[in-house]
Amino acid sequence: MTAVTLFTGKNGVLKKCKANGHADFSRKGSDIVCSAITILLKTAMQFLSRNKDVTLEADTSSRGNLAFCVEVKKSSLETECCLKFTADFLRVGFNSLSKDYSKNISFEEIAEAGN
Repeated sequence: MTAVTLFTGKNGVLKKCKANGHADFSRKGSDIVCSAITILLKTAMQFLSRNKDVTLEADTSSRGNLAFCVEVKKSSLETECCLKFTADFLRVGFNSLSKDYSKNISFEEIAEAGN
């Protein structure tokens, strides 16, 4: 099973996201659940990398693990909206996957206290 954790800050902005483990839906190379998880994470990372006011630190050091942290270099309404959108995108995608493939992926969000 792949465990995905989304970390959000105040106002719902994305702080980091990590995925650990293997979905084990199908054999290596043809696992649709693993592919969906990877696509969601890589799309989010590519989207964020286009924003000049944030930097990403990614960890892809071992197979079955993917994590990234977001650091805001310059705070702005545009950057906050970008980070909220990306958190929403990941939340919707992983909630959907975890409902459809509950034996293969678990999803948890850890939200920072405050507004």
